Amino acid sequence: MTQKVALVTGSSRGIGKATALRLAKEGYDLVINYARSKTKALETAAEIEALGRKVLIVKANVGDVDKIKQLFQEIKNEFGRLDVFVNNAASGVQRPIMELEESHWDWTMNINSKALLFCAQEAAKLMDKGGKIVSISSLGSIRYLENYTVVGVSKAALEALTRYLAVELANNNIVVNAVSGGVVDTEALKHFPNREELLAEAAQKTPAGRMVSIDDMVNAIMFLLSDQASMIRGQTIIVDGGISLLV
Repeated sequence: MTQKVALVTGSSRGIGKATALRLAKEGYDLVINYARSKTKALETAAEIEALGRKVLIVKANVGDVDKIKQLFQEIKNEFGRLDVFVNNAASGVQRPIMELEESHWDWTMNINSKALLFCAQEAAKLMDKGGKIVSISSLGSIRYLENYTVVGVSKAALEALTRYLAVELANNNIVVNAVSGGVVDTEALKHFPNREELLAEAAQKTPAGRMVSIDDMVNAIMFLLSDQASMIRGQTIIVDGGISLLV
């Protein structure tokens, strides 16, 4: 995979960072994207460089289309190509329905849904010889989670968009899928008001006998990015230890 290039949005920490490091170990050069965590992005970049791979760090809020275009222009200037796009960056407001405001809706939908459409458009332009796109979703797209309304709706839109992209980009030899995870104890979960409750419930009720780990998510992402998954198109693979089967 020498000289292949991968972009992972929101890759300064959590699942994004772990995915970027795994890709680097597989021989990819990396584009690290972050919105706020510059220090953590630099730390991630240093770990990738220690693996002998090139790395480009780009600050960009992917909820802003102008910033998306700037991000991909930098990728084009630096590498001239893109082989893998992992749409990982996410954000969202956690509130009951009656407390949601228009700004909460716009912020969450922009970063979690709109970003995939406009990033995929730009990514496709750099995937001259084909490529792979994998997005990160969550069970809130198909199940009710407390205080998760806007994020759940945004992830449902992401999964629908994954299907449309898979069909329309197929002629460009671009494979598009998503991975939906159960509860994973990442830094992002610290923003959930009911974090401890979610962790306890996941640990107790998951049929597999344990919570989903970051490595579980990365394993699924890497499978979808591999040639073995070339005939899987427009699908959302659920990695939850079976907990969603109980509802």
